[in-house]
Formats: sequence, structure tokens, C-alpha cells
Amino acid sequence: MTTETELASDERAESNGQRTNGRASVKLWVVAGIAGITLVGAWARYSPGASGSSAGARPAALPQVVASKPLVHDLDTRLGFLGQFSAVSQVELRAQVGGTLTGIFFKDGDIVRKGDLLFTIDPRPYEITLAEATAQLDVATARLELADRQFDRAKDLEQSNAGTVENVDQRTSDRRAAQASVEDAKARIRDAQFDLDHCRITAPFTGRMGTHLVSVGNLIAGSRTATSPTTLLATLVSLDPIYLDFDMSESDFLTYSKYREHLKTAHVQKVEVALGDDRQYRRKGVFDFLDNVLDRSSGTIRARATVPNSDLVLTPGQFARVRVVVAPPSPTLLVPDAAVLPDQSQHMVMTVAADGKVAPKQVEVGDIRDGLRVIRSGLAPSDRVIVRGLLHATPGTKVATQDGTIHLAGGQD
Repeated sequence: MTTETELASDERAESNGQRTNGRASVKLWVVAGIAGITLVGAWARYSPGASGSSAGARPAALPQVVASKPLVHDLDTRLGFLGQFSAVSQVELRAQVGGTLTGIFFKDGDIVRKGDLLFTIDPRPYEITLAEATAQLDVATARLELADRQFDRAKDLEQSNAGTVENVDQRTSDRRAAQASVEDAKARIRDAQFDLDHCRITAPFTGRMGTHLVSVGNLIAGSRTATSPTTLLATLVSLDPIYLDFDMSESDFLTYSKYREHLKTAHVQKVEVALGDDRQYRRKGVFDFLDNVLDRSSGTIRARATVPNSDLVLTPGQFARVRVVVAPPSPTLLVPDAAVLPDQSQHMVMTVAADGKVAPKQVEVGDIRDGLRVIRSGLAPSDRVIVRGLLHATPGTKVATQDGTIHLAGGQD
């Protein structure tokens, strides 16, 4: 008779046997899968078809760039600077006589002509002074006439032995004193007339007015010699012609000095001026001044050109670009500006050597002419400059080149 304990022991033994058989089956399948994967990889690697495809793979293609020789063109040598306009004449309008301001005859910012009336000062005190001086002249003239008659009578009496020599001398002295009184009165009239004339303040030259600084009715102070404080009424600047001031660096000054020896006129030559973002240098001027010393603190020298301004467009304080021609046309190398790469304070261009490798060259650049950059030195006419594909032009690497051509942009500076 089987007990419950024995039945339980048999069931546990049977269950343990089934789990052991399951684990063995799983391990067998895993080992079989790994072996299959290994065989497939080995067949794919060492099969004849796989070896043939690997042997037939092509090497990577070389980077493509476009290269061209520099354009050679006859160009003159120029130096470019940034300048600022200033007035040839600038004056502070101040009264030479004091009094009450009675009139302002311009609007702020107006262009006035030489001789135009600008301010008036109350003239009545100076009219009174002029009248007094005129009256003094009349008195002095009357005394001179009396002195002349007395002198003539004294002279006649002396000739007839009825008068004395002392009497003639006295009348001569009186006559000279009367003559001096007349001259003094005339001087007082001129002085009074001067003050009266300067009650009207006119424009000393043609130019543009600033804002008026004193209103009508104010009492202003004046002085002929500015030995005492005077009242500033307004400012006036001339416009035509106008100065364009600019500074040359020491290197530019040396370049200019070197080329200036070959010029017929050392200090007088033409300049070209461009305003704002204008690319065309439409205005012309004359380079007429170069300072005699270099500024030690900035290492620059002051220069100046005179520019006509008949249309009155140019204004003192305005900035402009100025270009100075310092040498006649000569063969010059030109490349696209995009082909010139900045390298800190220097410039580089990428060229293709004879073996097809990229070779960088350090160059000295000039200004832009007709859309192209002037190369002053560092490049030969036979060099092949990379003009497109610079992203793939790593120094020392081989590239596949395609021939290109550099053209002028058609007059765009």
C-alpha cells in the first residue's frame, strides 16, 4: 500500500527530470545557432564571390577644384585712405560793438552769400556819437579858417613893417593847432562811422550758417580787438571748395615717397573721392598738402586734398574714402577677392603645384579693381590659383583641377 508521502516524492522526482531535460535542449539550440552564424560569416568572407568584389573596389576620388593663372592687367598704383571733410574757412560771428540785438535775417542752416545781412544792433547810440564828431569837425574847420585869415594878415603886416616876427610865429602856431583839430575831428568821425557800420553784421564769405545763439532783444557785448568778453552770435563755414583731411600710415608714406620721385609735381596731383557706400569714385580733387612731420604717438602723417563742391552736397565733418594715384599704369596681378584668405595680419592664396598638391602662398594685397583684388607681391604670373573649391583645398593634399578664367567685373570698383 503506497502512502501519500511516497506519492509526493515520486512527483517531485519526475518534475526535476523534466526541467533538466528542458535546460539541455535550450543549450543545444544556442550552440547550434552560434555555429551557424560562424559558418555563414566564414563563407561570406572566404567565398570566391566575396574575394572578387573586394578586389574590384575603386579608390576614393580626389577633391575637385577650379584653378586659374592670375589675370595680368596694366593698372596704376593707388593708395586708399579714409578721410573727413573740413571747411576751408570757418568763423565765429561776434559783434565788434555792444548794444541791443534788433534783427536776425537768416534761418538756421541757410546758405548765405558774401555780404548778406545777418544781424543788426541798435544803431542809435552810435548815430549820436557820429553826430557829435561831425559837429566837432565843423567847429575845428571854423577855427582853421579864422587861423588862416589871421596868419595872412600877420604876414602882410610883417612885409609892410607894421607887424612883428613874433606875431607871425604866433599865428603860424594857431594855424597848425587848428589844422590838427580838424584832423582829430575827422578821425573821430571815422571812428564813429566804424561803430555805426558794425551795427550791421554781414556774411564775410559764402557758406552755411549754424544756429543762432542769441535772440532778438538781448543785450550783447562787443569788442573790436576781443580784449574783453564778447557774445557769440552764430557760426559760419565755407562749402566750396572744401578740404578732405586724411592720415597716412608710415608704410603708406614710404610708398608714396618712393613713387613721388617719378612724378613731375610732387605735391599737386589728382585724387578720387567716394562717399558713404558708393563704390564709384565720382568726385575729383587735388592733393595739395602733406605735413612736414610724422606724429610720434600714432605713427601717421597728416595729408589734405581740396575738393570742389559747387553743388554744396559735401558737408564739414562728413567721412569719405579717398584714393591717391602715385604711379603710372604697369602690369599688375589680379585674382578674385574670394580667393584671398586672411591669416591673422597676413593674406594667403591657395595654389596647385606641379605634382597636383595644394600649396599655400603668402601675398601682399592691394585695393580692389574692377571686382578683383590686386596682388602686389608673393605670386607669380605662372602660378595656378584656386578660385573655386577652397573648402576642399587642404594644404599638402592632392586635388583634381579644372581650368578656369579670371575676368574683370566691368568697371565696378
